[in-house]
Formats: sequence, C-alpha cells, structure tokens
Amino acid sequence: MAQKVAIIMAAGQSTRMNTKLPKVLHEVCGRPMLSYVLDACRQAGVDRIIIVVGYGKEQIIDRFGDQADITFVEQKEQKGTGHAVMCCRDELERFKGQTLILCGDAPLIRSETLKTLIEKHEQEKSAATLATTILDNPAGYGRIVRDSYGNIQGIVEHNDCTDQQLQIKEVNPGYFCFETPVLLDALKEIKPNNVKNEYYLTDALHITIATGGKVTAVTAVAPEDAMGVNNRRQLSQASKIMQERIQDKLMDAGVTIVDPPNTWIDVRAQIGQDTVIEPFTYIHGQVSIGTNCRIGPFAFLRNGTQIGDDVVLGVFTEIKNTRLADGVRARHHSYLGDAEIEANSDIGAGALTANFDGQKIQKTKIGPNTFVGPGAVLVAPIEIGPDSHLEPGKVVTQKDLKKG
Repeated sequence: MAQKVAIIMAAGQSTRMNTKLPKVLHEVCGRPMLSYVLDACRQAGVDRIIIVVGYGKEQIIDRFGDQADITFVEQKEQKGTGHAVMCCRDELERFKGQTLILCGDAPLIRSETLKTLIEKHEQEKSAATLATTILDNPAGYGRIVRDSYGNIQGIVEHNDCTDQQLQIKEVNPGYFCFETPVLLDALKEIKPNNVKNEYYLTDALHITIATGGKVTAVTAVAPEDAMGVNNRRQLSQASKIMQERIQDKLMDAGVTIVDPPNTWIDVRAQIGQDTVIEPFTYIHGQVSIGTNCRIGPFAFLRNGTQIGDDVVLGVFTEIKNTRLADGVRARHHSYLGDAEIEANSDIGAGALTANFDGQKIQKTKIGPNTFVGPGAVLVAPIEIGPDSHLEPGKVVTQKDLKKG
C-alpha cells in the first residue's frame, strides 16, 4: 500500500468571519474545525500531515504543534490554493506516494469519504482523483466539466464559468488525491491566468489531463459534508449538523436523548448505555457519564466532570470538574465544583460547594452515604467523612466539622 501524505490548507484569514482567531481554530461542538480534518486523515490511513499556515500561524502551531505526524509550512502571501500547495514542494520532493489535498475549514469531512477517494484512485490507477458532490444550489463552487462519455475534462471556478457551466450541479468540494510526482510536475506549469489572478490547484488537473495523465472523479461527498465554513452562519450550520451526528451516535449506542433539538453534547463527551438525557441539558468539554443515569432537565455539565453509574442530576444542577461516584443524587438547583463525592451520597436542593477562596480553586471531598441538607454551603477546602448528615441552610467549613 502506497504511503500517504495530506496537505491541509489553513492559511486564510477569512475576513467574512470578522475574527482575530484563525478560522480553522473556531470550534464546532467543542473542537477546532481543523481537528476534524486531522482525524479524518488519520482514520483514512494518512501517514504524514502538512498544514499550510499563514494568518495566525503561531496560534495554530501552539494548538497542534505537539503532534508528531504534523509538519507546518508557511504561505506568506495568499495567492490561491495552487500557491498553497506550491509552498509544500520542498516537503514533497523525496516523497513518491500519494498526496491528499484538503481544506482545513471543512469540519464535516468523513474518513469514509477519504477512503472511497483513495480506493477509487488506486483501482483506476489514476494520476489524480477528486471526490465530487451534487448540490441543488452550487453557487460559489467550481463546476465539474465532463465529456459526453462522463470523463472529467476539468474544473471551472465559479467566477470563470460561462452561463452554461453555471448550470452544472456537480461541484468540487476540495477533496484531491494525486500521485506525488504527477502533482510536483503539474505545479511547475500552473499560471495565474484567471479572474482572481491566483494560482488554482484545479489547474493541476487540467495540466495532468493535457499531458496524458488519467484523472478520475468519484461522486462520493454527501451534500452536507461539502460545506466549508466561511462565516458565522455557516459555522452555526456546521455545528448543528455535527451535533446531530454526535447525538445519533450516542442513541445508536443505547443513550436516550429525550429532545435532541434542545440538547447540546460536546463531541468529547462519553455517555454510557441506558442513561437518559433530559431536555435543555448542556454538556461541555471532556465529560464522562456512566450507565443508567438520568441527567437534566436544564443540567449543565462542564469540563472535567466524571459521573459513575446510576447517578441522578436534576433540574438546574451545574457540575464542574467533579467526580460523582455511583448512586449519587443531586436533584435540584445545586452547584458542585471541584469536588469528589463518594457513592450513594445525597445532595439536597440548592446545596453548593464554594470552591473559590478569592485566590485559587479549592477541593471538596464528601464521603459515601452522606446527606447534605438543602441550601447548605460547603466552603472548600473541606473533607466530610462517610455517613455524615449536614443540616439544611448551614455554611460549613472544615473548622466547623472539627468543632462538631
């Protein structure tokens, strides 16, 4: 099997996002857009990844620089997709395998699509292959031009289309696979002969065809997956689609989500079988929930929370960086932050942990089989032993426990 390298274009500023953050670092369901593209590449068997950076490069390198399979290449001037790939030539010179070229602002990409692209490329023994999609409204996308036999003749960017070509609904969403030597040869010939005066990567396909190379197109990209994110509205749309995927996966695994449109679950969350997620629950960050739990309605679970089995978190409970062991109950209006609560403890309505002393976060530890009365405030740092019973409405400190 041929080695595979992926070039991911992530250099753009995206003025339409109206942001100081690099576009590919904007989050979709808890993770940067670029993370989804990296995952898809790795799951499709890519050995090495080259990220083309430009605007905000320091932030991107800081976020992903610790990943051993990634190399960063800078595109100092924004001269088009072909120019972005040209910047990678030194990294590709000694590589003889396949090069995938993808966009970093396309978080809805699926590894299955990349696998189909690679399989088609290898089956056809093509010099270059692209994955296409069919859109009812193809505005803004490069059109796929085929001959009467269905063979691809090239791609025409939207701004360069004739009126007839604008009627074509098969488009290029930006999924390419090249034999690397073919790509390098084509890059030498690309010229900025277009409306935008840019170097188009799609011209590499035209050059390959003109020199007798075989170019194949496979219609493998679902319409929703083709959407890149160029503004805040599209970011919201991508997040909605990703949220549906996250919840579908959880429901297939045996989780009940009572009202999916009114529930938000981070892609990093893990939820066990037969747990029920009630409406208006918000789960953000790396959160793990065991089996047979009931969460919500109106529950807010934050990063670092670990929940055991058979736990009940009821209306307007907020849990942050806290471990709840099996059988814990917190049914109403409680805040539990930076705490460890052992098995079968019961947190009364409105009880909370005061975890910040004005300077730093402090820990609360509650032993098993403990009852914390309604409205009690536990002032951290505090450690409560097993089988304890705290009165309602009390402000409790470690000193108070020692006095008792």
